[in-house]
Amino acid sequence: MAEGNLIANTPEPRTRQTLAADLQALGLEAGMIVLVHSSLSALGWVNGGSVAVIQALQDALSPSGTLVMPAHSGDLSDPVKWENPPVPEIWWTQVRETMPAYDPRTTPTRGIGIIPEQFRTWPDVLRSNHPALSFCAWGAQAEHVTRDHALDDSLGEGSPLARLYDLDGHVLLLGAGYDSNTSFHLAEYRLLHRKDVTLGAPIRFEGKREWVSYSDVDLDESRFAEIGEAFERAHPVRAGQVGSAASRLFRQRPAVDFARIWMTEHL
Repeated sequence: MAEGNLIANTPEPRTRQTLAADLQALGLEAGMIVLVHSSLSALGWVNGGSVAVIQALQDALSPSGTLVMPAHSGDLSDPVKWENPPVPEIWWTQVRETMPAYDPRTTPTRGIGIIPEQFRTWPDVLRSNHPALSFCAWGAQAEHVTRDHALDDSLGEGSPLARLYDLDGHVLLLGAGYDSNTSFHLAEYRLLHRKDVTLGAPIRFEGKREWVSYSDVDLDESRFAEIGEAFERAHPVRAGQVGSAASRLFRQRPAVDFARIWMTEHL
């Protein structure tokens, strides 16, 4: 949405202070471990933009809490599988050979919004070491959440999603829908029957750039919105407004467990 339209549709400025108050009213508390999926424009006009949003989240959680966001860089992948947009087949070899290696300090996020892109550069934020599906974290459990992110099964048992599950963390959909809820992917890895694929990405190993192949699940979020609606009918979800954004806060563990059962019965 253009900024002029955003201003026209915002009854009063959203600020660090008002957003923190809204987050606390929704149920965010000091010491919580929270994975956030977000849309800046959904919040209305925010004085300070993504910086103010991150500050508000940190204010609500305090340093005793842990703030986690996706930091995905899906363009660090095999061009054979690119669809939005595709590149000519004649380019594939050259693209693979020249793609910069993943660097947690400098590789930008792609397609997940300005808030997580700002967050990955934030002081004291740590980033996991997966070339395509990394996560960033700040706070008391940041190191635990982000360390040892496995290359294979990128959102599975060796991922930050599983660490959040172990810690009984929460998910905050901040103006985002259930189709953005990456935690449902963890359920895909826990199905008895799964479809595997071979993927590739450039990494740096012992000081040298390498193109590596890894095994993963053929992920599918096409029915996540449907799963989310069913989950809300069966489990408590805190729903409310943060700024102008319809938002939801819920425990991740029961959401993953519910999604696994739902997928088993419906897919």
